[in-house]
Amino acid sequence: MTGKERGSVMRQKFYSLKNILAKNAKYNVIFGERSNGKTYSVLKHGLQRYAEHGEQLAIVRRWQDDFTGKRGAAMFDALVSNGEISRATGGEWTGVYYYGSRWFLCRYEDDKRVTDEKPFAYGFSISSMEHDKSTSYPDITTICFDEFLTRTTYLPDEFVLFMNVVSTIVRHRTNVTIFMLGNTVNRYCPYFKEMGLTHVKEMKPGDIDLYRYGDSELTVAVEYTIPNKQGKESDLYFAFDNPKLSMITGGTWEIDIYPHCPVKFTPGEILFTYFIEFAGDLLQCEIIQHGDMSFTFIHRKTTEIKNPETAVVYSPDFSPLPNHKRKITKPTTNIERKIAEYFVKDKVFYSDNEVGEIVRNYLIWCGKQISG
Repeated sequence: MTGKERGSVMRQKFYSLKNILAKNAKYNVIFGERSNGKTYSVLKHGLQRYAEHGEQLAIVRRWQDDFTGKRGAAMFDALVSNGEISRATGGEWTGVYYYGSRWFLCRYEDDKRVTDEKPFAYGFSISSMEHDKSTSYPDITTICFDEFLTRTTYLPDEFVLFMNVVSTIVRHRTNVTIFMLGNTVNRYCPYFKEMGLTHVKEMKPGDIDLYRYGDSELTVAVEYTIPNKQGKESDLYFAFDNPKLSMITGGTWEIDIYPHCPVKFTPGEILFTYFIEFAGDLLQCEIIQHGDMSFTFIHRKTTEIKNPETAVVYSPDFSPLPNHKRKITKPTTNIERKIAEYFVKDKVFYSDNEVGEIVRNYLIWCGKQISG
């Protein structure tokens, strides 16, 4: 069983870890508007742990390319330019040197770089986690998984791969704190389901939810950060009349604009009904024949399916029932091929944008290529 507690915090200009650290959770899931200081705060926290206790930081990203060349070298540039390195180390070190997915504190004397003997941070990519399994990291006590939310493609079984990264670092220890950071780009995230974070979609900016898991000591704190009340000076670049840009300036969930039903149809024009279950939402999908127009219309279903043993139901969940299908992109019967054809030909309409967002994420889970 998963239990949940809720709390709220006051509005602030830039994000601080103060309130979520007070929850003393093993996992800290933090999401909100772009550029509000989430990553900066965790990197600073990791730096301070190293300066004060010799504890190291793990930076986790989805792709190895995130650590290649300038991307890796620039990871701590903001902290360096703001003097955080010098303050944390009492002036002993002033910069950061990057080499081979490792970050070292450094300083310059007579144009010569002096580098700390051991790294204060390591980089781990989920896509290449197999390369790190045999290495031990006993001094890492902070894990920062940055940009865990995406609107594009997650890796197959990504949650399990991430857990393998955590296992490689943690081993048999219990002194590791994990931060998972994301912008509000997609509320339909596999991590939410895998971790039992069932109330993310209902959270408001400022909420901190605490999840507990049965009799275990595991706790997960989830924070929806408060947007900057005054806004950021750079918001003037995003003042266009496009609702998707509010994710950048105000921390609302990003959502696309989807085609709505073009006509009013009657129940007699519904030729066939099927269903999609995804991320806790149930959608009713109807094939409509309106004059010479044929399309599929999708809306929420708030009641149970009347004939669950015969109705065509698409769901990522496994089921032995012959009418339950997993991937709409891989049709095996004539009716499934007809349903897939509507998606191939862009003859799909939605009751609202939120329903369109659910289907978009389901199709991403299925795989982009639809065979007719």
